[in-house]
Parts: sequence; C-alpha cells; structure tokens
Amino acid sequence: MTKKVVNFIGISLLLILFFIPGPAVAGGLFGPPQSLSREDGGLNTAVGYGYHEDKFENDGTYVIRQNQIYSQVAYGGARHLWEVYGRIGIADLEIDDAYRSEVNTTTSSKDDFEENEKFFGTLGAKIFFPLGKSFGVGAFLQGTYFFSGFTDEVSGRLDSSTSSTPYSTELKVKDLWDITSGISVSATVPYGIVLYAGPYLHYSEARVSASHHISGIPLAEEDATLKNKAMLGGYAGISVPLGKGFFLNAEGQYSERFSVGIAVTYAYQNRGR
Repeated sequence: MTKKVVNFIGISLLLILFFIPGPAVAGGLFGPPQSLSREDGGLNTAVGYGYHEDKFENDGTYVIRQNQIYSQVAYGGARHLWEVYGRIGIADLEIDDAYRSEVNTTTSSKDDFEENEKFFGTLGAKIFFPLGKSFGVGAFLQGTYFFSGFTDEVSGRLDSSTSSTPYSTELKVKDLWDITSGISVSATVPYGIVLYAGPYLHYSEARVSASHHISGIPLAEEDATLKNKAMLGGYAGISVPLGKGFFLNAEGQYSERFSVGIAVTYAYQNRGR
C-alpha cells in the first residue's frame, strides 16, 4: 500500500509540472532544508529540469526566459544537518521585446532575442536544524554563473524624411549570474514525504552590448547592465521517497513570476554499511 501511494504521488507531480504553463526556476531547485543523503551522511547525485523566468530592468522592463537542464553532485553530513553541492548544466535564453522599437522611424525584423544552449555552473550549501522528529528549519546559499555569452542578430531599417537605410546588429548578453539565499521550515509526514516552504532573496544581473548601436531600440542603443526587478520571493516544495535511495523533488517559486521545477535524486549507501 505504501509503495502504491508514493508512486501515485510521484506520477501525479510529474504530470502537473509538465502541464503547468509559464513556470520558472532560478538556477535550479533550492530543495528541502535537510540533505537528501543517507542518515549517516555521504554522497547524493541528481538530475533536474526547470524553466527559468524573471523580470529584468534597465530603462525598461524585460521578461527573460530559460529552459535549464542540470546535473548535481552533493555531499551531506550525518543526520542531514548540512550539505554542499555543485551543478553543471545548459540553458537557452529568450528576452521578450528585446528589439521592439520605441520610435516609428526604426523597424526590426523580429521582437524577441533568442539563443540556444550555453553552459552554466552552480555552487551551494545548506544547513539544517531539527526541531523534533518531524519538523525542522534550515537555510541555504547558492550562486550561478554562465560561462559564455548569448548572442543573437537582428536587422531592419532606419527611416527618415528623405531616405531609408538598412541595418544589422548583433546583440550579446554576457556575464549572466545570480546569487540566492533563503530559509525554510520543513515537516516530515507519513511515508517519509517532506514538505517545506520559506522566503528567499535573489539578485541577478547581466551585461548587454550591441555590435552596432541602433537608435530607437533601447537594448541596442548603448551598452547596459540588466538587473532583476524583484529581489524578495517565496518558495515551497515536496520531496517524495521513491524507494531504493531515489527521491522525487518538486518545487514552486514566486517572485514577480510563478516558477516550478523538478529533480530526481539518488542517495548512495556508504561503503561497509
């Protein structure tokens, strides 16, 4: 009976996550406050997927979207009291209305910036304080950096009262990074399922430059630094044991935009156990 219930919850979460429109995850899941390693500590690994969406601003406001796939290696201490982890992954990038002109004399061939997958890395750590057998509180800190920039090209025309001139420019988004810290409380319910929730602080920025500056398109007019609009958010999630050392983790985040992500973790048995 227990195995059937856990499998049902896991399948349900997978279906819900893949059919929710417009989710977002910043650098992957934050995860439950306690480590998912074995009780006596040790190594755990994970694979995860998320769709990152955030609002950035400079002179205007832009929605940035990313599909992210990553692999994680973590080491947790005994009794789940602490954990350090690293991730490597790939993500694409889309900026809504990056090329939308603010003047009638400048036209562009498209509105949105789009670029394919680039590599990123994440480092993080968490600490956990049990409050009895079923409850606890914890904190985490993680940072993400993209190792190379995203580039995209746009063309169009610059019109005046006497002429119309074609243009082409390459827009580059580079040095994209973020840092996030948060706290959460967790509750362990029947079948070993962990529920958790809490607030977080998040800061992200990127530099934007154009090969040729184009009047009327704000992101291409001059080099700029984009920063995320909202720094405070909240998150909640669930960790479901699937048996034989595997866990399914699903999480939602909200800061200007609603966010979700999913990961599967495997906790290794220490040698000699």
